[in-house]
Amino acid sequence: MQSMRQGVALSVLSSFLFATLYYYTTVLPPLKGTEVFAWRVLLCLPVLALVIHRARGWRDIGAVHARLRREPVLWLWLTLSAALIGMQLWLFAWAPLNQKGLDVSMGYFLLPMVMVLLGRLFYAERLSMVQTVAVIVAAVGVGHELWRLGTFSWATALVMFGYPPYFMLRRRLRMGSLSALWFDMLFMMPGALFILFSQDMSVLEQFSSFPRLFGQVPLLGLISSAALVAYISASRMLPLGLFGLLGYVEPVLLFWVAFLFLHEAVPHQAWFTYVPIWIAVLLIAGEGALAWRQSGAGKKETPRPGA
Repeated sequence: MQSMRQGVALSVLSSFLFATLYYYTTVLPPLKGTEVFAWRVLLCLPVLALVIHRARGWRDIGAVHARLRREPVLWLWLTLSAALIGMQLWLFAWAPLNQKGLDVSMGYFLLPMVMVLLGRLFYAERLSMVQTVAVIVAAVGVGHELWRLGTFSWATALVMFGYPPYFMLRRRLRMGSLSALWFDMLFMMPGALFILFSQDMSVLEQFSSFPRLFGQVPLLGLISSAALVAYISASRMLPLGLFGLLGYVEPVLLFWVAFLFLHEAVPHQAWFTYVPIWIAVLLIAGEGALAWRQSGAGKKETPRPGA
């Protein structure tokens, strides 16, 4: 139980740190969202290496290296995987700087519903009554947004339709979560370096012109790395069901960061979009919480491998 309490605390902490990171990008100009994304990739790699070392995960990394020699097509799949998650990391850094914070949070709210539908369509997973109702309620909110604006935010769509192919590809690759994350970051590193060294103002000129970056960029790495370590640690301590439920904390925090701190307006009519979607999320979260309790919350369960 002590380990579970620590896991819950770490999961909530990671959500708060990711929400903090969401806001922190807005105090980093002249760095643009693309540059913030690049720094995150480069600064997280050594921390991820330390986590893998402590988890004794280098053997799994070596096994993937061996697969790359035997399966040349794996290079293509890993490149695609890095591109899919890279788009999400870039959007997370870009959106707060460009008044798209609320749109991204909306995407994270809708993502569980899309995952439920994909499970039904591609993996023949049956929908429970609660999940069916949740999808219908969420569809009401989406329909209202389409009726109100005649379109749907591309940032919302990128989150809700961009993550599922990534998760499906990870399932196909049959790799441990730490290994998959390591190769995602490793394959993104050349792109991150290209971004940083192809700007009009060089990295050295930026830091010389804005000395505060000497403190702010390392702090970016500290927040991002702490969030990543807390997230991975929580995933290893908690049952899969509980870990998934706690994942709903982050989009709630992202919404309020965008609304309260980034001062993104929510028109009165837009609440008729948000409220049904929030109700749908609560239905799925509530069903998951009930199922987890009925399965024996207090019993010892096998923790999920690091995400």
